[in-house]
Amino acid sequence: MEFSIQQLAKAAGVTSRTLRHYGQIGLLKPSRTGANGYRFYDEDALVRLQRILLLRELGLGLEEIGAVLDREKDEVRALRAHLDWIDAERDRLERQRAAVARTITALEGGGEIVAKEMFDGFDHTQFKEEVVERWGAEAYRKGDSWWRSLGEGGRQRFLEQVAALSAAWTAGAEAGLDPASAEAQALAQRHVDWLAGIPGTPGYRGCDKDYLLNLADMYVADPRFAANYGGEPGARWVREVLREWVARH
Repeated sequence: MEFSIQQLAKAAGVTSRTLRHYGQIGLLKPSRTGANGYRFYDEDALVRLQRILLLRELGLGLEEIGAVLDREKDEVRALRAHLDWIDAERDRLERQRAAVARTITALEGGGEIVAKEMFDGFDHTQFKEEVVERWGAEAYRKGDSWWRSLGEGGRQRFLEQVAALSAAWTAGAEAGLDPASAEAQALAQRHVDWLAGIPGTPGYRGCDKDYLLNLADMYVADPRFAANYGGEPGARWVREVLREWVARH
């Protein structure tokens, strides 16, 4: 079975330009190129593209994806690992959905909000592989140790702080604040101060500017992060605010 570049692009939900770029950087080469210059992709290429798109969903950059593919040649084992992650993510999202539904019911009915139930499904360990891939095992070890040391009450307070910060960012984006305004920059400082309190990251106890800029880009590129700011438009505004903060400092 072979797919033309147009057929593969349509099936995978990407553009032909994307596939050509993947070929140029050696990430996904065509199985053959016809005499007319048309690219064709066989089943092995389809499997590789599926792995690429799955890794993109995890937020990895193209260079990181190439390294992962080169390191893990056993496609079945790699895909089983992805399947395990997808299953775990599905279960976690179902628990989160149930937690949010319970909170809505309590708010609408004037019932009691149970903090422990509110945060069911917010499991930090799901990102272990991604953190190790990006920043190393030591960064994950420090962050994991800190998180566990907080205790249940501390973890709940931290998640409440994150929720409040995300809500403030979303409100600022929806209000259309000037990224250079005092209010927007105060929010950026609040964000930097929050990052400075998380062990194991380059922002701990003094924000690394390159780290902050990379995070700002990731907020836009990764839908999981953009969702914290009302979607991609909100994440783009957050990025502009943080870029302005870096320029001033």
